[in-house]
Amino acid sequence: MDEKTSIVAGTRLPQHYGSDPVRFSGHPDALLERHLLFNDLIDPSTAGARQTFEAAARSVRDVLSRRWSLTQRTYHRENPKRIYYLSMEFLIGRSLTNNITNLLLDRYVEAAAREASLDWLELIEQEPDAGLGNGGLGRLAACFLDSMATMQLPATGYGLRYEYGMFRQAIENGWQREYPDNWLHHQDPWEVARPSEAVEVKLGCSFEMHRGKMELVAGRPSTLIGIPFDRPVVGFGGKTINTLRLWRAAAHDYFDFKEFSGGDFVGALVGNIAASTLTRVLYPDDSTEMGQELRFAQEYFLVACSMADLVRRFRRDNSDWNAFPEKVAIQLNDTHPTLAVPELMRILLDEAGFGWEAAWDLTQRTLAYTNHTLLPEALEKWPLHYFREIVPRQLEIIFEINRRFLDDVRRRYPNDEARVARMSLIEEGPEAKVRMANLAIVGSHSTNGVAAIHSRLLRATTVRDLAEMFPERFNNKTNGVTPRRWLLMANPALSDVINNAIGDGWITDFSEIGGLKWLASDAAFRAEFLRAKRAAKSQFAHWLRSTSGQAVDPDCIFDCQVKRIHEYKRQMLNALRIIVLYNRLKAHPDLDMTPRTFFFAGKAAPAYRLAKLIIKFLNNLAGTIARDPMVRGRLKVVFLPEYCVSLAERLIPAADVSNQISTAGYEASGTSNMKFMMNGALTVGTRDGATIEMAEEAGEDNFFLFGLSAQEVADSRSWYSPYWHYEHEPETRAALDMISGDTFSRGEPGIFTPLRDALLAHGDHYMHLADLKSYLDADRAVCALYEDRDEWARKAILNVAGSGKFSSDRTIAQYAAEIWKANPCPVAKS
Repeated sequence: MDEKTSIVAGTRLPQHYGSDPVRFSGHPDALLERHLLFNDLIDPSTAGARQTFEAAARSVRDVLSRRWSLTQRTYHRENPKRIYYLSMEFLIGRSLTNNITNLLLDRYVEAAAREASLDWLELIEQEPDAGLGNGGLGRLAACFLDSMATMQLPATGYGLRYEYGMFRQAIENGWQREYPDNWLHHQDPWEVARPSEAVEVKLGCSFEMHRGKMELVAGRPSTLIGIPFDRPVVGFGGKTINTLRLWRAAAHDYFDFKEFSGGDFVGALVGNIAASTLTRVLYPDDSTEMGQELRFAQEYFLVACSMADLVRRFRRDNSDWNAFPEKVAIQLNDTHPTLAVPELMRILLDEAGFGWEAAWDLTQRTLAYTNHTLLPEALEKWPLHYFREIVPRQLEIIFEINRRFLDDVRRRYPNDEARVARMSLIEEGPEAKVRMANLAIVGSHSTNGVAAIHSRLLRATTVRDLAEMFPERFNNKTNGVTPRRWLLMANPALSDVINNAIGDGWITDFSEIGGLKWLASDAAFRAEFLRAKRAAKSQFAHWLRSTSGQAVDPDCIFDCQVKRIHEYKRQMLNALRIIVLYNRLKAHPDLDMTPRTFFFAGKAAPAYRLAKLIIKFLNNLAGTIARDPMVRGRLKVVFLPEYCVSLAERLIPAADVSNQISTAGYEASGTSNMKFMMNGALTVGTRDGATIEMAEEAGEDNFFLFGLSAQEVADSRSWYSPYWHYEHEPETRAALDMISGDTFSRGEPGIFTPLRDALLAHGDHYMHLADLKSYLDADRAVCALYEDRDEWARKAILNVAGSGKFSSDRTIAQYAAEIWKANPCPVAKS
């Protein structure tokens, strides 16, 4: 009997996790029952679903707790080089099923649940998705944590403990409505508060509540307290359990007894209310000055808390400051934690007593930066007055870094003041700003992009001057996702088919998935593969009907585009395609067209009006098609509200087609594209982001690539006119006229005029019309292939087989070897 089977059967569970013999449930002394009785004073026989979930989660935490503690003790004893991953987002989803899967307890716990007559599916639904992130940036960070733990790397994630997520999305009359995402409404059973390890964060200003709103008070220094909350990060097999440490802001004094005694009950608490506001919400509304200042303060709070914590840990185990880069690797996930550059310099200069040159050398050798965007508006630039008001000492350091850096630039490129101005850390203008990307590149030893094309364009366009000066610092680390969550856990039917065919080694060495390539020509395996896909589609259809009342046919094509709503991601291009197909069916009712359901999901930023209008249009398009009996059963559009990790885990295994249709040269990498690929969806996509590398791995003849290349987009920018397509392509013209003619806005005339204007009058910046005809040609090829189910299965299998490169394990192995120079630190069995 192998180790996994033994653990599932329960015979070796105590030895493996270092705990005493214990049952999970089904007995008065079992973990679940004891937590219900002794933690919550609830008779297990009367416990509700939420109470049972909390008890189950605490029971699983009990199982992992000794390994978690042993992991930290091992790191302290061995003193390896540690990795610290700083990110404003960690989109971790739900933890119960993920932790059970990685602990190899899934069948064990499910059997215990059956024995105790628990409704396991209902219990799982009690856990909210953690509101700690929004999109690809946060999901990538979560995958990286999973891989680092699985690969036994000594790593810690640092983030903020937001009380509220971005928002909870509802669709009302087609419009996105935002509601508070109070994911911590109930106690989170996974987190462990560590008040004894709190740190102080000194600010150059204070925050006060005035008429119900928080205001910044300049010139009045204050101190905040960062209270850490730890969450376990379970590596597959439960050997290593790392930590995600999240910081909550609090006032230095939680309660002003003098004000309370004097009758000012609100005033007694107002300081703590203002302080806690700092970590109250993920992405405060940045359409206001106060919202922007709060976001800036959040970024500094994350950096200050994390730097103080990791320095304290370094000093506990090491006496020589000069060993800092040999013992500490800090990765900045995008520009948000860039204040780590001046903050580490401040610590080394003001606290450790180093001179400038030595401090700068240690800082650069410790820090590394990941860039995630080519969009200029997404590269953070903060006004100087934020620095003066909130972190004045760090601004002094930034000025000195910039002075020395520009001296070097002038020596390297004499008589080129235009270059000096472009490379400066300070952007001059009516309001001077600090260029955070420039600061991150100058203050670190490594800058990496997240896909081959992204890294190339980053060097050639976005930060060209800096790349020319520091070519050795720039490198590529193509993104990846964890196959444990996105295949093993999310798609058990396909996972079983794969395990039966090639074994389960792919779970921790995803390159082994390439063994499926030789089975693509096996008729029996193709049949098994199609049965697994049909099971996933049926399961999703059942879930959708039970939760929303919407019925979809699992025998039609599931055609999906799920991602943040943004013009460059081109949900409107997909909508134009659907309108053309709709018109073709209306004009030719007998047209042979494979039935399809088009799924959309994603959130629009609350202040992004055009993106919210796109959501409204997609819902109105869905309603128009649903009401038309001529196309019923042949075309259907579904917008899935509140897109999150848990929804993605249901939809992605069921998808037949993945749309990755961003304007070429705008998507840094993408990660949903990889999840769809490893679950057997075929990609219709532009040559953008990691989709290019995916097609290389699986073979372009197994992809449906279309549209302009990044170079063609750039070359045609000066002369491109969407009107040419409007005037020369009848189907394009008809689709746009339907938008402006209120076909999809009966009773709401003119509401979609801004969409038509963006596509025509305002120049179609993201070139929807330039790619529409090519997109429709690719669509026709998709439908033709789907009719040949055997050939469709062959190509889908080759996609899964070609997805081996896109495991986050491969990405992390490259970070560890090439950037961090860090090695695994295995944790002993007991």
